Amino acid sequence: MKLLLLVSITTLLILSGIDPVADRLTWFMETVPVMIGIVVLTATHRRFELTLLSYQLLWLFGLVLIVGGYYTYAENPLFNWLRDTFDLARNYYDRVGHILQGVAPAIVAREILLRCSPLQPGKWLFVIVTALCLAISAVYELVEWLAALTFEQAADAFLGTQGDHWDTQWDMFLALVSAMVAQVLLSARHDRELARLEKIQFTAEDTEKHD
Repeated sequence: MKLLLLVSITTLLILSGIDPVADRLTWFMETVPVMIGIVVLTATHRRFELTLLSYQLLWLFGLVLIVGGYYTYAENPLFNWLRDTFDLARNYYDRVGHILQGVAPAIVAREILLRCSPLQPGKWLFVIVTALCLAISAVYELVEWLAALTFEQAADAFLGTQGDHWDTQWDMFLALVSAMVAQVLLSARHDRELARLEKIQFTAEDTEKHD
């Protein structure tokens, strides 16, 4: 399953870059986090394998970024149709991206903290994970700001603000709320997968010692 996720997201990334609707610079800026993620997760897979839930959420987040890079966030066809059909104020595809920007990092951060720190499930873990997700969202907004300063008009498609003066605040708010909701809804499943992964790793280490 995990190999399938890796192969499929890599394939989708390559296909999206062949002839993107967006210009090449916008495609690259939107999808470079996926490129980095594929390299890092592949390189660390043996030393620090994540739960299936974490990989699935990262895959979904990567898919949203790839589609956003291919069309640009402001011109996603499905969300253009939703905008026109329901007379919405804008194309809301970028909101989906920022919701996933809260969900995926929340579970991955939770996993890393539970496995690599003394933290246990509870209020402090919840608060620290939430704060980390908000920080990640804020850093992303700073990257967008830097891109706007560097590339000026060429960065308009990357920013995807669509004339919304509160776009940055909405993006961070959605990441914050979705990070909290993800922890509430997914923690039980995540804990089960962590226990299963720990058992598998313990068995593998025990087998190696006896060999």
